[in-house]
Amino acid sequence: MLGTGVPDLGQVLEVLGSSLLRPLTEPPEKPVPVSGVLIHERRAPLPFPAVTDAILLAVGVGMDEARAMDLIGSAAQAGYACLVVKSFGEPVTALVEAARQAGIVLLAANEAVAWHHLDAMISSALTPAVRFGQAAGAPAFGDLFALANAIAGMVGGATVIEDPHRRILAYSTLPGQAVDEGRRQGILGLQVPDGPDYDEQYRVLTRLGRTCRFPAVPGGLPRLGVAVRVGSEVLGSIWVVDAGEHLDSAAEQALSDVADNVALHLLAARTTESAVRRRYADLLRRLLADPSSVTAVAPQLGLDPNLPVAMAAFAVASVDAEDALTAHAATRLADLVSLHCEARYGRHGCALIDGTVYALLPGEPSPNAHRELVAYIARRAHSALRVPVRAGLGSPVQELRSIESSRADADLVLRALSERPGDPQPCEVASIDEMWAGATLSALAAMLATHEVVPRRLGPAIRAHDVEHGTTYASTILAYLDADGDVAAASHLLSVHPNTIRYRLSRATEIFGFDLADPDERLVLWLRLRLGGRLDW
Repeated sequence: MLGTGVPDLGQVLEVLGSSLLRPLTEPPEKPVPVSGVLIHERRAPLPFPAVTDAILLAVGVGMDEARAMDLIGSAAQAGYACLVVKSFGEPVTALVEAARQAGIVLLAANEAVAWHHLDAMISSALTPAVRFGQAAGAPAFGDLFALANAIAGMVGGATVIEDPHRRILAYSTLPGQAVDEGRRQGILGLQVPDGPDYDEQYRVLTRLGRTCRFPAVPGGLPRLGVAVRVGSEVLGSIWVVDAGEHLDSAAEQALSDVADNVALHLLAARTTESAVRRRYADLLRRLLADPSSVTAVAPQLGLDPNLPVAMAAFAVASVDAEDALTAHAATRLADLVSLHCEARYGRHGCALIDGTVYALLPGEPSPNAHRELVAYIARRAHSALRVPVRAGLGSPVQELRSIESSRADADLVLRALSERPGDPQPCEVASIDEMWAGATLSALAAMLATHEVVPRRLGPAIRAHDVEHGTTYASTILAYLDADGDVAAASHLLSVHPNTIRYRLSRATEIFGFDLADPDERLVLWLRLRLGGRLDW
């Protein structure tokens, strides 16, 4: 690992993210030191003497030009750290092979990002404050607050800076600037309040690439807003209150101009925050895989291992869990769950494991607090992602080392919700106390599925007979047992005459040899038929 005074290419790419730069060649195993960034014009020679270990931006160089091949060889020989190109959909195979042969890293830049913008982004990523901010264990939001004050002074109104999920990252504190109730509520909860008026404003803001002027919502004040972007990706937004409706076109232009600068700060803050969040997720995964590690993990999670906790589980309700869109939605769901849990409890760990997002919730005096939070997060996630979301809350456990028990409960709740008949609801939330019956059946089904020695004669035999002979013994017996042995109720469920129910039951006992008067046989027969669909019986 390089010392803190010398950045390496891997660190730069981690700060900027794949939305800006993506490797076309495999990065070398050893760190690649980076000394700076240079823009190379297409018709100009390479800077001489060469700036060793610099990132070279190949402006205007086409992928199929001989100049591109020559530039790769010259840059490698001169000792540049890497070469950055824009492909614009052109084939890059030959160029990639040439870079491999020359031993230089080749990167592709986002075509929508201007070269001067990319130059500024990389230069920002090379600063120690950006690269090593994660060493402090939290994003450096102090700079964002200073930036919000600077914008408020320059544009002329109270300012907030938000992320794409409408979480307030920073706000101005200059005296004498008017604010409204919506801003006050947002700052108190660090989250923009829900409401159709706000939804429409955000839709307009993300669609247009300029500063927008919005009229006052009920009980509020007019605003200027601008989306903060890197290429086509929205990193967040800036909002300025126009209390006296005196902000003119110069203010609009100033807000638009400052968006690029805010993008640099948001990139640095987001990358640092993501690194910290990944660390906490890894700690939670370690704890779930090895509860005996609680002594080492608990202090790093900021938790007392002897206090009660509970586990919540969230999942995107999809028929195909392997679908790429579902996987992408699950990743975004993990980000949303992390944001909301951090706002309530601080960083105690959220992790995406096999498509399920797990959140560790510290114990609270109110028994319904966890349930209300889980339901709130699920509703917000469904609203943001536009996909059905399920959430399950496990039972509280008295110490952190027993968290696996609460996780098992939360998993059972998710499974029971998914096994409900019909299409998934937009937002389904339940605790283990609410779903104990369905969760118990799910646990039994999972247990029976792994016990090959358990006799399977009744359930499968009845279903097989129905398929072969066109009978309905399985559904009749199940309806009778579901109705607690009430023939009239069973006949109503199946819309047949009670005598038909009696006849079918009589014939079934003759054919299959069970005894409905025996409580044990009734219980096992009901389980066989009730769980048959889950066990393929």
